[in-house]
Amino acid sequence: MTTEPKLRLDRVSKHFGIRGSDERFTAIENISIDVADGEFLVLVGPSGCGKSTLLDLLGGLTTPSSGRILLDGEPITGPGLDRGIVFQQYALLPWRTALHNIEFGLEAKGLPKRERREIADHYLELVGLQGFGDRYPHELSGGMKQRVAIARSLAFDPEVLLMDEPFAALDAQTRESLQDELLRIWRTTGKTILFITHGIDEAVYLGQRVAVLTSRPGRVKTVVDIDIDRTSADVRSDARFREFRHHIWSQLQDEVARAQHQELEVAAPAQKETAHV
Repeated sequence: MTTEPKLRLDRVSKHFGIRGSDERFTAIENISIDVADGEFLVLVGPSGCGKSTLLDLLGGLTTPSSGRILLDGEPITGPGLDRGIVFQQYALLPWRTALHNIEFGLEAKGLPKRERREIADHYLELVGLQGFGDRYPHELSGGMKQRVAIARSLAFDPEVLLMDEPFAALDAQTRESLQDELLRIWRTTGKTILFITHGIDEAVYLGQRVAVLTSRPGRVKTVVDIDIDRTSADVRSDARFREFRHHIWSQLQDEVARAQHQELEVAAPAQKETAHV
């Protein structure tokens, strides 16, 4: 018996028009991948490979040029409370306390005040911020803000949590601490998580599977099953961890070089134009 995937990307492509031209820009092309219920899948790729474009499509903020994105077998046609999104920038409402930021999605669901408060308190505790509910975003550190953002996305009980390089702006120690917290939360809640990063170590540490994307247009180059012992005291120094890291880097190396070449090709005409001004 086959189980339907929680999330299915079926031959998804996204093209954009180029202003002042009839040409089309292809951000991602023919991406197909299934995400099982409760799975932690990481997408990793070079800069400009369309990772954030893909997240916009999954969030329903834009629509595919071709292909389908299905959640529980139903097409995604726009934003919805069945998906929680955590961005690199915390996107907290500055005039709301941590607790009231977490309640935001619950208000959209129309839950009564007392129930909203109980749920928000629960998720504040889940992300380790009990006692900080009355703090405003400017009174919180970067790591604390991202914990609030995660709690807000989990509080309205989405089917899938979409995360777009959520720890990229944090210092190394805070980033590793939040990676551990995220794994703990994932095990506690059983949520399906799709996590986007450009960090290979982060991808190996977090993902049950890691999908490697090519340079633009982004395609799935390979999917790697990650089998490491995350209960180890220092898993990142483990030989198995280093093997997976090396394998993914070997898949990415050519793509990173190609992406850098693409950037130079884009920059060259602009430099010529500037030289003639």
